[in-house]
Amino acid sequence: MASSNSKRRWFTWRSLAIALLLLFVIGYVFSRWAVHRWGPGLRQAAIEMLEDRFQSDVDLKDFDVSIWPVARLHGTGLVLRHEGRTDVPPLFSIQEFWAEAPIRGIWRRPWHINRIRLRGMKITIPPKKDDKQPRMNWKKTKNFPAFVEVITCDDAVMVMQPKQADKPPHQYDIHSLVMRDVGLDRAADFTAKLTIDTPPGDIDTKGKFGPWNADEPGDIPLDATYTFANADLGKFNGIGGLLHSTGKYGGPLEELGVQGETTTPNFTVTVGGHPMSLTTDYDATVDGTNGNTYLHPVNARLRNTFIVANGMVAKTPDNKGREVLLDVVIDKGRIEDLLYLVVKAEKPLMTGSVRLNTKFDLNPGESDIIERLKLNGKFGVGAAQFTNKEVREKLESLSRRGQGHPEDEDAGSSISDLKGNFALGGGVLSFQQLTFSVPGASVQLSGKYGLKTEELDFHGHLILQAKLSQTQTGIKSFLLKPFDPFFRKGDKTSLPIKVTGTRDKPSFGLDLGGH
Repeated sequence: MASSNSKRRWFTWRSLAIALLLLFVIGYVFSRWAVHRWGPGLRQAAIEMLEDRFQSDVDLKDFDVSIWPVARLHGTGLVLRHEGRTDVPPLFSIQEFWAEAPIRGIWRRPWHINRIRLRGMKITIPPKKDDKQPRMNWKKTKNFPAFVEVITCDDAVMVMQPKQADKPPHQYDIHSLVMRDVGLDRAADFTAKLTIDTPPGDIDTKGKFGPWNADEPGDIPLDATYTFANADLGKFNGIGGLLHSTGKYGGPLEELGVQGETTTPNFTVTVGGHPMSLTTDYDATVDGTNGNTYLHPVNARLRNTFIVANGMVAKTPDNKGREVLLDVVIDKGRIEDLLYLVVKAEKPLMTGSVRLNTKFDLNPGESDIIERLKLNGKFGVGAAQFTNKEVREKLESLSRRGQGHPEDEDAGSSISDLKGNFALGGGVLSFQQLTFSVPGASVQLSGKYGLKTEELDFHGHLILQAKLSQTQTGIKSFLLKPFDPFFRKGDKTSLPIKVTGTRDKPSFGLDLGGH
């Protein structure tokens, strides 16, 4: 009995194996016949769908189909030319593609495709049409809908064509892209990774893209979030730090709105060498046709100083890079934060509240940012105090002498009304109408300070309330009396002065050359 059952099971498994083999052979023979019978029809249907939905002429070099045990498609050399135009780059070009679908998925509407894999994809978005140009009558188009569960693509490129023919296109390199639930009549979910060189870092982004707009591809809506991690600012000669940014963006491709925030805990300007915490939040608009970014505004915090900037990051006329043009305002700031950023000393020269506004112009290039940066503005400092003991002692002495009480130890030395106009160019900070006061005296200076050399070269006037002879005591006071009229102007004494030397060793003295 046992032997009989064993034989029966053996025959059962052998019958099943034979049946499966027969089914496979029949399926294979049928699939070859079906491919021969319907393959050209599938190719033509695919071409017609692409031509209709993208309003393009379609070229397809190779197209192979197998339908057993699942439908598989493979093709090369797919090119779509928008509205048949050969005077501009193709709307789409794909070097090679693969697709897989259940057999029933290619016979129903919409076509249901499990997955598509693309290699060597390039998308070129043409500039927006003029209002006078005709639009497509979509009521006359055929309906060849398709639905794809997953599309994957590595190393894709999207190019936005500018409106002006003499301007270069703007290119976006996409390291990897995955799209889900894709149909031309709907928005698709996507995730993407971009690796960029300037500054070096990885961008991870996800959101929704679509639906497709054949009339205006540049108007395709986009709604997504992003994370930009470990961007090395050291790529820009003259600054350093690792930047991290998160945010969101959306709108049509040609005009994306972007909002986000950045954190750089170790932001450094090389000439100063002091790492500082820098955070920003921003609202911007990106012109997708050229990559120009319009900032409105950027709110930044540098330690205890708040900065507001409006402006743009735009391509230069010679197309050799991007220029940063900003209007910068500081209403709530600390002068020690700004000095600490660009001066090498461990202790800033001065403390106090600061108000500042300036034009900010950073040209592209490989040289140190301090060499390329241009500033032109004005500032004012309140409750200023110098941190250098020698400078404080000189100001105390100046205050006493200016009041005509050179030996009065109680004479004050607090600085007030420190303000002036400044300009930065070529790494040299120049000042005009730099003025400040202490009780009994005021100073008016013009000159320059080298951010790298730290050399001082200032010339101007010291205005005293007292007569020249009143600034001294004893025999010195007596000997100076004859000179009082030469330096007295009305009820003030004006002395030409200069400040030279270096930041560490400043030299104060009379500037009698030419007098």
